[in-house]
Amino acid sequence: MIFSLEIFGMLKDIKRILISEEQIQSRIDELANQISNDYSDDESLLLVSILRGAFIFTADLARKLKVKHAVDFIAVASYNKSTSSGEVRLISDLRQSIEGRHVLIVEDIVDSGTTLRYLANLFRERNPASVKSCVMVSKDIVNNKNSNHHVDYLGFVIPDVWVVGYGLDYNDDYRTLPYIAELKF
Repeated sequence: MIFSLEIFGMLKDIKRILISEEQIQSRIDELANQISNDYSDDESLLLVSILRGAFIFTADLARKLKVKHAVDFIAVASYNKSTSSGEVRLISDLRQSIEGRHVLIVEDIVDSGTTLRYLANLFRERNPASVKSCVMVSKDIVNNKNSNHHVDYLGFVIPDVWVVGYGLDYNDDYRTLPYIAELKF
């Protein structure tokens, strides 16, 4: 039996769809082509997926890459339930060495950039060949003084609203929606 989101009451919590499933897949095609071109001569590309939010994005991106690569996972926490604590804690580290490898951090969302900065600094201490980032969505927070982060490959810029779907969650709900939507509050 197939269940719709309506049955579980999830749709009533969605204010609007910001990025459709088709838009997401089209943009991932573009990102995969760009990354494949940038790493075409290298065999040491390692995608590092930040759990749990980036796992869907990472899987889709990895399947579309046209270069040899490996995937590893890291778990960090900067949120307690639905609010940011402002500090990043390492929950589970990588399973393999990144020394001499090209590391591509794959993240679901960047708002303040705290997690991305933390991981980039942590990885640079481990002597990789390079560290870059690929982010599905970045919040448009131009006036946020804490948002000085650099993203090498970016999917979409979104408004500064709470979003769910395509890996993004609210209290572990909505993560498997096939699109990115604004949550009602």
